[in-house]
Amino acid sequence: MEKMNRAFEKVKMMVGMEVEDEEQQAAALDNDSSSIAFMDEFNRNCTLSTTQRLYGFAICLAAGLTCTLLSMLVFFKPIKFAIAFTLGNLLSLGSTAFLIGPKRQFTMMLDPVRIYATAIYIASMIIALFCALYVHNKLLTLLAIILEFGALVWYSLSYIPFARSMVSKIMVSCFDTEF
Repeated sequence: MEKMNRAFEKVKMMVGMEVEDEEQQAAALDNDSSSIAFMDEFNRNCTLSTTQRLYGFAICLAAGLTCTLLSMLVFFKPIKFAIAFTLGNLLSLGSTAFLIGPKRQFTMMLDPVRIYATAIYIASMIIALFCALYVHNKLLTLLAIILEFGALVWYSLSYIPFARSMVSKIMVSCFDTEF
């Protein structure tokens, strides 16, 4: 049983969940409640169990993938497609926050390696929704969706080591006009 608990703790560390020792938990309980900041107390009361995190991840990811796949049914109606596709992207992005926590998700998104990819990805989602809901222009919405898809691919590649440099080299070699 102890081996299983240690393996479970290693899995928790791999997905980015905080692992506390029994001594740290006991020390946290012994602290005077007046010395704990409001946000620390709030965070401690709002933490999810591992099972709840996995359920939240699975439900949010399934909903995101469903919205993304259902958006293919309305592919030739760019406004409806943009709304469904962007909602699917937001749900899929939010699903990872269940695994690693929203604070760590946010800090990983603002990591210097992927800050530009994150900014372009979020901006493209906002532009796609703006073009679909406010402007109602099919051509602009389609261009915004193409930008959003490209930003999604580039943002996703930022989590795979050396993937962006490999894709960049492949693209340069494919479109190189010198023989």
